[in-house]
Amino acid sequence: MELRWKLRFKNYSRAYNLLKEALENDISKLNQLEQEGIIQRFEYTFELAWKTLKDKMEDDGIILDKISPKSVVTEAYKDKYINDAQTWIQMIGDRNLMSHTYDFEKFKVILKSIKEIYLPLLTELYIFFTKEQSKE
Repeated sequence: MELRWKLRFKNYSRAYNLLKEALENDISKLNQLEQEGIIQRFEYTFELAWKTLKDKMEDDGIILDKISPKSVVTEAYKDKYINDAQTWIQMIGDRNLMSHTYDFEKFKVILKSIKEIYLPLLTELYIFFTKEQSKE
């Protein structure tokens, strides 16, 4: 039976690649619906990222006291699964903001952050999981 983190990683991998593909376009030239689509892809890619991370850490024997994006990211940084907890926390904040606001000026700022700041972090995590998967 395949490990839970590996099953979730398959979904993360698909979501990550769809987000990456969408961000290959010049986001300033996308219409509002296309920009909203990128935000949606970011949201579900982020959800799969932290949940896959949680599953991998638990599989490695780490006991998590709390299960929330911030607590998982904090523990992941402490245990050296990720290198930049501060930017991950910023990503959590932007993800939460986009889930509850429809301010299109903020959308544009966060779209830029997704492309320039968050995608590289999601890429690092994708590479990490790919390497971990090949070890087993």
